[in-house]
Amino acid sequence: MTAVITGIGVVAPNGLGVEDYWAATLAGMSGLGPLTRFDATGYPTKVVGEVPGFTATDHLTSRMAIQTDRWTQMALYASDSALLDAGLDAAGREDFDEYEMAVVTASSSAGNEFGQRELGRLWSTGPEHVTAYQSIAWFYAATTGQISIRNGMRGPCGVLASEQAGGLDALAHARRVLGSGARLVVTGGTEAPLSPYAVVCLQSTGALSPSADPAAAYLPFDDRAGGYVPGEGGAMMVLEDDASAKARGVRGYGIVAGCASTFDPRPGSGKPPNLGRAAELAMADAGVEAGDVDVVFADATGIPALDEREAEAIVALFGHRAVPVTAPKTMTGRLIAGGAALDVVTAVLAIRDGVIPPATNIRPAERYGLDLVVGRARPAEVRTALVLARGEGGFNSAAVLTKVPR
Repeated sequence: MTAVITGIGVVAPNGLGVEDYWAATLAGMSGLGPLTRFDATGYPTKVVGEVPGFTATDHLTSRMAIQTDRWTQMALYASDSALLDAGLDAAGREDFDEYEMAVVTASSSAGNEFGQRELGRLWSTGPEHVTAYQSIAWFYAATTGQISIRNGMRGPCGVLASEQAGGLDALAHARRVLGSGARLVVTGGTEAPLSPYAVVCLQSTGALSPSADPAAAYLPFDDRAGGYVPGEGGAMMVLEDDASAKARGVRGYGIVAGCASTFDPRPGSGKPPNLGRAAELAMADAGVEAGDVDVVFADATGIPALDEREAEAIVALFGHRAVPVTAPKTMTGRLIAGGAALDVVTAVLAIRDGVIPPATNIRPAERYGLDLVVGRARPAEVRTALVLARGEGGFNSAAVLTKVPR
């Protein structure tokens, strides 16, 4: 069984919809800016990646908008877009049994904005002012449930919670679900972690950039790096069995050829981190060698110690400046579970168009030994891409995407 990505949908700070996002990314247009979702005066976090112009009722009924958090609303829009892109609107799904269609998403911050609003009502005005939807809208599996209900998908459904690594973990699990009898899986992740509660939680890690300058706030692999910028949004995909895709006459964007995950040893144990091991296992799963990989989409935390470990892993696998490395997330911020899913979509677009998107604002430090694509997109034949992701607490994941043969 070969798992093919046949549809994609994007909600990103620098573009709503796939082609708007892709055009902005290739042009190096950033979506980073001031935090405006709430009055952030006094908060140390000044720069974030907000999705401008996303209004839920432009894409969903007012009833659905009332029942869901912004994170789920973004995922519903992106999954609708991905299904339409794959030719799988309601009419296109008529040949699929409801139990052959599944949903697997990733989430970490879940419905924090909805939950904070409802709990505020509870404490300020009393329980009679709390809506019944508080019982479900905050829950980290709410997005999976809403996509499943909306599209009549009753196959194996689930959700992965491993922070930034979650987008790749969801993709890997979706691939396993396909191998267990499902014909298509809606998968990916979105996040909306820009409520006061969520921002304070992120600040507690000590990893957020304190810079108020959008052009200097998120600089992975740069000697000026001082943390990362959080953002909202993400991507959803349709993952389909290649036999099913061929029967429908669909070629797809790319093949999910290999996936792997590892976990770091206990801090202070003296044992090395395992991101490189995850990459090795994903490449082995895909049956590719280092020389086959045309680009690496880095996790790129912007935290110097973590950037150093990632660079060491990449150099150990490929050699000094031996493979192009990029981090388009410098234009969106780190989107937690939505970030790795967006990197996967960006990777298959790079495969489609033969171009490596850039990272922005970075002055690469020579000590990392990486061939970073910065400033401008780089034309290149991209047949195989490696995507790396790490989650807070020791999660490491990797995925290999390859070109669909003609």
